[in-house]
Amino acid sequence: MESLFEVLRTKLKEKGYKLTTQRRVIYDVFVENTGSHLSPEEVYDMVKDKYPEVGLATVYRTLQLLDELEVVRKINFNDGCNRYELNTNTNDHQHHHLICLECGEVFEVEIDLLDNLEEKIENESKFKIVDHNVKFFGYCESCNEKRS
Repeated sequence: MESLFEVLRTKLKEKGYKLTTQRRVIYDVFVENTGSHLSPEEVYDMVKDKYPEVGLATVYRTLQLLDELEVVRKINFNDGCNRYELNTNTNDHQHHHLICLECGEVFEVEIDLLDNLEEKIENESKFKIVDHNVKFFGYCESCNEKRS
């Protein structure tokens, strides 16, 4: 199985891009923070400590490219900020997210109960579904206890 780094290198090469130091460093932030949902500013803060010559504009451009290459995913949690996460899914579907309305913490849910619904929709509407994204908004255990 290809390493995450080799997947990146292959996808860049297929699209005619080079693996620059800036792209590698930004990608490394995601590998080092697998499971995190990082804003461009958070990525920039992590990168600039090691490579102060990398600017915020470079981070934004690189994130856009990495999203297009599907090695990271852009996610919107309806909080006014796009976030990105490393795309490690080997299947065709994203995982889902639980978003706490109080503290803003995001939890990942790997359970996918929508396969049957997708099949039914496809059969009835003749619409080919390639992916779905579900976000649940509520209160985490800690915040829910405080509210009680």
